[in-house]
Amino acid sequence: MDVVLEVADQFLWDHMYAYILPARPAPYDYPDKFSNATHHSTWQYKPSTTFINLTPGPAAYASAWDRDNIYRQALSLFLIIWLFGLAIYFVFATLSYFFVFDKTTMKHPRFLKNQILLEMKQANQSFPGMAALTVPIVLLELKGYSKLYDTTADGPGRWYDYFQFPLFVFFTDFCIYWIHRGLHHPLVYKHLHKPHHKWIMPTPFASHAFHPLDGYAQGLPYHLFPFIFPLQKMAYIALFVFINFWTIMIHDGEYIANNPIINGAACHSVHHFAFNYNYGQFTTLWDRLGGSYRQPEEELFQKENKMSKKTWEKQVQVMEEVLKDVEGDDDRVYVPEAETKKSQ
Repeated sequence: MDVVLEVADQFLWDHMYAYILPARPAPYDYPDKFSNATHHSTWQYKPSTTFINLTPGPAAYASAWDRDNIYRQALSLFLIIWLFGLAIYFVFATLSYFFVFDKTTMKHPRFLKNQILLEMKQANQSFPGMAALTVPIVLLELKGYSKLYDTTADGPGRWYDYFQFPLFVFFTDFCIYWIHRGLHHPLVYKHLHKPHHKWIMPTPFASHAFHPLDGYAQGLPYHLFPFIFPLQKMAYIALFVFINFWTIMIHDGEYIANNPIINGAACHSVHHFAFNYNYGQFTTLWDRLGGSYRQPEEELFQKENKMSKKTWEKQVQVMEEVLKDVEGDDDRVYVPEAETKKSQ
């Protein structure tokens, strides 16, 4: 994350901090007279990576908070994780909604009234909390306590530049499986995970619609990985984007991956309406080993049957059989019910 922070400092934060917390009261013609600042910085620029070299401008030395000030770093990271995550969410979820998501899903008997707006609202409320909880561990990365490395020469070798990707998927998939399964424990589910299961038939905008603690817990393995295993810095950024993209993709309702290994949108849709199955993130491996795998019905991969009334009735039946044990009374307001009440 130090690479992202350096770029953000260069183009955004240096100017922001110089304006908000100047080394001395800002002169009338700020930001031109940085050289008049009375603060003498001990901070020295060191590129975060050999792949990018951004020579700091005068603004980098014009704030009372230097770039290496821990309070500045914490605030900057909070803003980056929150706003960068929010941008990825809205860009990819919107693209998925318009170009991938089957709008017929919105006629499903268990699609909620105003569901998309509710999903967006939940996600927007959760992002700041998830970002704040993530800042401490990213600060540790920034201070050099992780095994992040820059070039191949700094890491285990060329072979590892490729091997780190399947290792990352294997490790995070294992961790998320057990975290996700733990979130379904009766003592935990109603307090933390239920907000995400409000969406029986999710849209791409449900991808990040979590309780903040839930979202943080399921994201934690991604940040733990570089403390246990080496990880190249640019790969770390790419994987951050990929993870968010994948999270959106498994909520898009486009059941392409009819594969016994990949935990795609079909598997995850089963998880949303059947609750206690398919906890994995990327693969079905841990569900199979843990006895929680439920194979998606074949009709989900048949275009003519995927959105049929018969398929929907079967899904509703499965959902209602499990819901009573998992949640008790159903407090959701569905579209058909809302339309029925309106017509009465």
